[in-house]
Amino acid sequence: MSYLHSIGEYFIMIKGVFGRMTKRSVLKELIFKEIDELIIGSLGIVAFISFFIGGVVAIQTALNLNNPLIPKTLIAFAARQSIILEFAPTFISIIMAGKVGSFITSSIGSMRVTEQIDALEVMGINSLNYLIFPKIIAMATYPFVIAIAMFLGIMGAFAAAVLGGFVGADTFITGLQDSFISFHLVYAFIKTFLFAMILATIPAYHGYYMKGGSLEVGKASTTSFVWTSVVLIITNYIVTQLLLS
Repeated sequence: MSYLHSIGEYFIMIKGVFGRMTKRSVLKELIFKEIDELIIGSLGIVAFISFFIGGVVAIQTALNLNNPLIPKTLIAFAARQSIILEFAPTFISIIMAGKVGSFITSSIGSMRVTEQIDALEVMGINSLNYLIFPKIIAMATYPFVIAIAMFLGIMGAFAAAVLGGFVGADTFITGLQDSFISFHLVYAFIKTFLFAMILATIPAYHGYYMKGGSLEVGKASTTSFVWTSVVLIITNYIVTQLLLS
């Protein structure tokens, strides 16, 4: 029953987020602040991980192509498919659940502990809208982060495959273009947008409704990461089943 209560409370929170709106000028400032903290602040770690994950995928694929009858273009093809379909959208999102999700939970949870949320309500401000709506709008730009992750992942695969001597540059580019299906990009960005909403709202829920002191803020951040990751993986499966099966 506690799970059902939490699910119901989550959707009531979502409804409250889009209830009484904060002044537009205030929201605009908050949105840009959240974009800076949640999106721009994550570009460094996303770029680093994406580039080297792409390289690892290319190397592992190349090392498993022992049959001379299998064309070397498969290295680029496998890297492209793995990065676009799974590594960039899902793997990066799980990492973001740890970085961004924990930050959202701890920041809102700290405001709950110090009674700043109660102060907002006393002043007649919709605290759900004030705290969570800017995060949702900021995370709507998350697909741009994943686009960068895809590009850098493929660049990492190219660098590892070509500089490692596994395949020539022309052969890699040929494999990269082989059997490209544009809908795979559509699929990747559809689930990326859903992941963005999950990354913004589930950590916010755990921060907003936490009870206790500073110790519980840490526990809420851990719980937030676990449940955000679980929902991301389940959503990934459902979207894949619906769009690619």
